[in-house]
Amino acid sequence: MQKSEFTAEEDQMIRREFEALLDDYAHTLHSQKVELITHAFNFAYKAHYGVRRLSGEPYIMHPLAVARICVKQIGLGSTSICAALLHDVVEDTDYTEQDIAGLFGEKIAQIVGGLTKISGGVFGPQASEQAENFRKLLLTISDDIRVVLIKIADRLHNMRTLGSQPKDKQYKIAGETQYIYAPLAHRLGLFPIKTELEDLSFKYEHPETWQEIHDKLEAIKGSKLEDYEAFSAPIRERLESMGYTFTMKARIKSVYSIWKKMVRQQCAFEDVYDLMAVRIIFTPNESMSEKDQCWMIYSAITEIYRPHPERIRDWISTPKANGYEALHVTVMGKNGEWVEVQIRTDRMHEIAEHGYAAHWKYKTGESDDGLDKWIQEIKEVLAHPDKDAMEFLGTFKLNLFAQEVFVFTPKGEIKTLPQGATALDFAFLLHSELGEHCIGAKVNHSLVPMSYQLRGGDQIEILTSNSQHPQREWLHMVTTARAKNGLNQYFRREERHYIKHGEKLVEDAIQMDKDLTENRDLVLAQLLNYYDLTQPNELYEQVGQGSIRLDNIHEIVFPRRSWREYIPFIGKTNPTPTLPTKEGEKEIVNPKKGPHTIVLTDENLGKEYMLSHCCHPIPGDEVLGYLDEKGIMHIHKVDCPEAALLKTSYGKRLYAATWNTHRVQSFVETIELKGIDKFGVFIQVLQAITTDFHINMRAINISSEDGIFKGTMEIYVYDRSELNELLKAIRKIDNIKEVKRIES
Repeated sequence: MQKSEFTAEEDQMIRREFEALLDDYAHTLHSQKVELITHAFNFAYKAHYGVRRLSGEPYIMHPLAVARICVKQIGLGSTSICAALLHDVVEDTDYTEQDIAGLFGEKIAQIVGGLTKISGGVFGPQASEQAENFRKLLLTISDDIRVVLIKIADRLHNMRTLGSQPKDKQYKIAGETQYIYAPLAHRLGLFPIKTELEDLSFKYEHPETWQEIHDKLEAIKGSKLEDYEAFSAPIRERLESMGYTFTMKARIKSVYSIWKKMVRQQCAFEDVYDLMAVRIIFTPNESMSEKDQCWMIYSAITEIYRPHPERIRDWISTPKANGYEALHVTVMGKNGEWVEVQIRTDRMHEIAEHGYAAHWKYKTGESDDGLDKWIQEIKEVLAHPDKDAMEFLGTFKLNLFAQEVFVFTPKGEIKTLPQGATALDFAFLLHSELGEHCIGAKVNHSLVPMSYQLRGGDQIEILTSNSQHPQREWLHMVTTARAKNGLNQYFRREERHYIKHGEKLVEDAIQMDKDLTENRDLVLAQLLNYYDLTQPNELYEQVGQGSIRLDNIHEIVFPRRSWREYIPFIGKTNPTPTLPTKEGEKEIVNPKKGPHTIVLTDENLGKEYMLSHCCHPIPGDEVLGYLDEKGIMHIHKVDCPEAALLKTSYGKRLYAATWNTHRVQSFVETIELKGIDKFGVFIQVLQAITTDFHINMRAINISSEDGIFKGTMEIYVYDRSELNELLKAIRKIDNIKEVKRIES
């Protein structure tokens, strides 16, 4: 961060932003504590005076922006506003948490302290730091949810201003946001923030693709809004005749959600039909239940437009686990396009927009609420986190973004699990002992294995046996954090038992041999070296399990010397020669020295840089570099799943990468084709590849069934643009219905 005096214009800008914050606050129903907020602002202003962000903007503009997000987009009150204004004071200045407590009270100081502990991003450079920082973030959910809400607001503003950061930093922060913060916002019901975080992450990870879709969306927005006016007019008329006070809004899909649909359905932008949704927010009459009135409005709409029978989503009877309630129906408009209509009351809308803060506002008494359950489960999961940081993060993330299925116990009690959950997940949901002794289940009175994937409406009875105990393979059968955590706890208990037992066996073996007893220091070192182990506990565990026996311990510690050792040159091998480094030859890039952008050329590919096999990048793909512990640079596609993990874990080892090849090397790519099996269609495909584009092929695999052919072809291409041009040409061939690049 830079430091210099603020100009008069900058001071005016800061004051205007603070006035805007107070104006946002005045439009809330919170009790107005303007004096306290003003005190917090003045304190933060002095603490950060003269300090600037990387963009050159006064630093105080950042906490002001975070505070405004807390008020406008999350609906938080004075305590959170003050904590947001002060959230960087303890970390960046000489003030302490005790100073904050003395001036603003214990609660604000506690929230600021929680934010300070998880500063610098969730993920550190080392795996252990990463897991610990992530645990700190999640622990604050069960302590004071406002810490996480303010942290999400902080991340949103950082993403809005990410353009001033260097490219490698953009990859790290965007990857971290996509991996944790967007799912966390989703799980806490902050849908507008979740959507914006995803869109901004996508913008910085795939700038060209984002711009292309954004421009296409802007070009058709006008016509879509005209369609909305025509579509909504008869609905407005009907609702007004029913006496409802309501608002209707058109919601255009975000760039990221459009791209996701294009990838999932392997279609072009023009083929994404549901770009627009209509949202109805009404004030319910007190004489009837909200649920009944939502269905009445549904009936009114479906009298005007024909509904899609398979696209009705009732989130009123059974709200989502994050508190979301609404009734969704997709209907056919007059122009032949499907339009989704979302029906909500004012209360449902505020919960959908403000998430957890609104959830608590409307909560009365005891409730079996999904959000409450989830927060309770966090404490259980965090009590015994996985030792492996990435496994811990992956396990927890599974439960952040999963769709739910609703199933029943034998007594008819409803339970919610993530889509893809198994009978074994269900057993651990009920109780850890049921999970540990599970041998199978009865689903709808039929016997199924533990690995059976649950479907909505299933009724499940868990079958157990006292002789059954968890196996390591069970970790591949479960998807929920609770089940994975339960299994890992069991394996850790077993591990401790084997270590303790194995240590006693080793000690007993030493005591029984005089030579070993006299050379105790040598024994462990020799055993570890002999079995190629690094830690004594690894040895004790294997001894305790019986996989290492101690019958020959004396021979291991005191091996007999071979006669070959006494004769020169016999049994010796020549040492591997070390090649001298050529004068002026470039060493691999050092992450501490930079540069942070690498250029991929024909000359250095395969020498200074390796193309990763997991995603198989070719020139033209958006890529990044990762420098591993051995100093080898690996090139990944930006959207490669492995790169997503690298972005969240090893941000300091990431490098922006650009292609600068000259069509010297060719790369093998696989394309998949589907179409109508008409005479001559495949010959046209071959002609396009070999004659029109002069592309060589390595392998072809084609099959036909019931008049439909499909197959794969391995071809040699120079870069992504050549591949895209070929795919475009093949799509134009009659009877070809689908052609796409197979992403590795």
